[in-house]
Amino acid sequence: MADFRRLSDTVQVAPQIALSDIAEAAALGVTTVVSNRPDGEDPGQPTAAEVAEAARAAGLAFVNAPVSGFPDEAAIHAVGEVLAKGESVLMFCRSGTRSAMTWALAMRRAGADAEALREAGARAGYDLSRLPL
Repeated sequence: MADFRRLSDTVQVAPQIALSDIAEAAALGVTTVVSNRPDGEDPGQPTAAEVAEAARAAGLAFVNAPVSGFPDEAAIHAVGEVLAKGESVLMFCRSGTRSAMTWALAMRRAGADAEALREAGARAGYDLSRLPL
């Protein structure tokens, strides 16, 4: 079973997913998969193209918003657009931390309370206390 961690009613984050995890995500009602992991970060990880193909095969949308280090403007914007749709989203990176950070930054721009975002991250196992929200 995949390690999906809930940040909100519509958003889950995970460490690196396997292609087989996409079917599980679809069964849980996820409609969009967001990759925050750059290709080639670790040997053996599926590429964004492979994840995109598996997502499409499962009837899911796919967004590639890679993050190396701190989330950049492009990733925050891309995630913000996905979140604005209000659909069920699974975001992933190597550990889930960059995905949680990108989610929190996008949500803060949309007006969410900074402390509530930090608390949601903590409940999911991610320390967002130093994130400038």
